[in-house]
Amino acid sequence: MIAKEKMHLDVKWATRQRLQYIEIMAWYAGVVTRSDVARAFGLSDPAATKDLKLYGDLAPGNLVYQHSVFGFVPGADFGAVFADLAPAVVLPVIAANLAVANGPYGSESIYGLATAALPLPARLPGAQTLAQITRAIHGRRKLRVSYRSLSGREGGAERVLEPHTLVNTGLRWHVRAYSEDTCDFRDFVLSRVVEAECLDTPAESGEQYDDDWVETVSLKLAPHRGLDAPRRESLLLDYGASGEAIEVTVRRALLGYALQRLGVDATPEHALNPNAYQLMLLNRDEIEPFAAWAFG
Repeated sequence: MIAKEKMHLDVKWATRQRLQYIEIMAWYAGVVTRSDVARAFGLSDPAATKDLKLYGDLAPGNLVYQHSVFGFVPGADFGAVFADLAPAVVLPVIAANLAVANGPYGSESIYGLATAALPLPARLPGAQTLAQITRAIHGRRKLRVSYRSLSGREGGAERVLEPHTLVNTGLRWHVRAYSEDTCDFRDFVLSRVVEAECLDTPAESGEQYDDDWVETVSLKLAPHRGLDAPRRESLLLDYGASGEAIEVTVRRALLGYALQRLGVDATPEHALNPNAYQLMLLNRDEIEPFAAWAFG
């Protein structure tokens, strides 16, 4: 481990990104070629060859040249040196068509792997509005917004916020912020921000004061009791459960979104259709105080 960390320090960041791509491509595509590296990073063939040679010098035996495919394939004792090959890390990179960092690359797939995503509505503000929000987060400053709430409050009412984090729930983006109007931390959907202005005034709060953001709770889930035994067993395998329950640690502020995204039956009687809600919540009493809105 120490040798690997030292190797990372000895390699410049831009070079390390290309070496990471070489590992991901080799492992998940089964082969990496000079043209792959050249295309992904806009390099000449000689420069790409130099990177492949450098990789071979730093990780001898990891890749083996195979003439039949005119490229390098993983060796028998292949082990990641530069990249995190965990599926949770790699799949978003492949789906975004990124060569580890920098990109995207248009319609040409740099990994040669087809991916697809749900065609969900964007639900995003304009670039000018988003820039004001992100600048306020980055500079830890107050943000004046006109916001269209779904509550009974006047549409487009002006508020002063102190934002600290952008959140992607998988269905929409929102910003977690302290609201001077209500004196608490809340979620503000980005697409409902009509106008925004980053102020020069420093924010007085921060995520460290947002208890529901800092504190976490464990969601205890199980396959829905309305499913037959084989399907329950398949779900436990699907979620990598080591026992009869599935545990997910979530920030208290994100509990409701997690229940929605996972399609959890959170009713007291677990009475929802098990084909639509394949998981059921086991610790409702513990969760409900922090996500009451998600329980109807």
